[in-house]
Amino acid sequence: MRSLSVAIPVLNGGPLLGRVLDALVAQDAPNLREVVVCDSGSTDGSDERAAAAGARVVRISRAEFGHGRTRNLLMRETRGDVVAFLTQDAVPGTRGWLRALTGAFDLADDVALACGPYLPRPTASVATTRELTQMFGGMAGVGGTPTLYRAADVPRPLRPSPATFHTDANGALLREAWQDVPFRDVAYAEDQLLAIDLLRAGWARAFVPTAAVEHSHDYPPGERFRRLFDEFRALHEVYGTRTSARPRHLVGTVRRQTVEDRAWALQHGASRRAADRATLASLAYHAERAVAAAAGTRADRLSPRLRRWLSRDGIATVEPIDLDA
Repeated sequence: MRSLSVAIPVLNGGPLLGRVLDALVAQDAPNLREVVVCDSGSTDGSDERAAAAGARVVRISRAEFGHGRTRNLLMRETRGDVVAFLTQDAVPGTRGWLRALTGAFDLADDVALACGPYLPRPTASVATTRELTQMFGGMAGVGGTPTLYRAADVPRPLRPSPATFHTDANGALLREAWQDVPFRDVAYAEDQLLAIDLLRAGWARAFVPTAAVEHSHDYPPGERFRRLFDEFRALHEVYGTRTSARPRHLVGTVRRQTVEDRAWALQHGASRRAADRATLASLAYHAERAVAAAAGTRADRLSPRLRRWLSRDGIATVEPIDLDA
């Protein structure tokens, strides 16, 4: 039986971190050896909270943090044959989460990477709930079984697809594979790049629909735009994506998505009044998303000063990824 570690990068995790740690203590996984937290300068006591819950805490400065770099550090600091990664706000949905997620490595000898879905929080908006439910529902196998992906499943030309999707908010990595193919030291999308690199190196990845975590965000306007800008800039850096910026396309996208959200709300029991409120919220969300997509996938055409201002993480650069490097 493979030994397991759980690794979590943390910065001011707040109450949700406590829920994550409690869920890990409750896991039905006798081969779980350790929980290791990398704290990058919390000021809310997150590091002490993690230590009190039994986690080993590695401390770094905020300047030392990097999405790929810090996860490579966590791989070095952990000892398990398989390391499961969470974020500080991704709460395992059941006591069997870790067992289900890491069970993917028994599906085939070449499985190096596994991930599970996000469950929307009870307070999530209709737009967020529909997006997560439909996206992850489309990845599951027949009857909700795990799905395996290999290099032959990667689309050509390369574009976002279920085959290359991976998330470090709810994922697991085989140490043997990481020793050959570590995380790239990039500002964003380190998980997607790891999936692509491992598939190209001949490994397989799995999606496990029963290994869910509660994980969703409904940022306020403005902050939401900046988060979306970063996500779409990363899509451009990894895949070369450019979404249409034509006004007719933007308006059509916003209208179509808003109509689908309203229909979803009504189909799932919302009253007309609640559906009206959800429609207005969806209209604002999809308008912000459409503009952020157009701007983020054209970030290379913007000035560094404007990019930094638009970025939630304050990133001024655009660095197309050389996938052959």
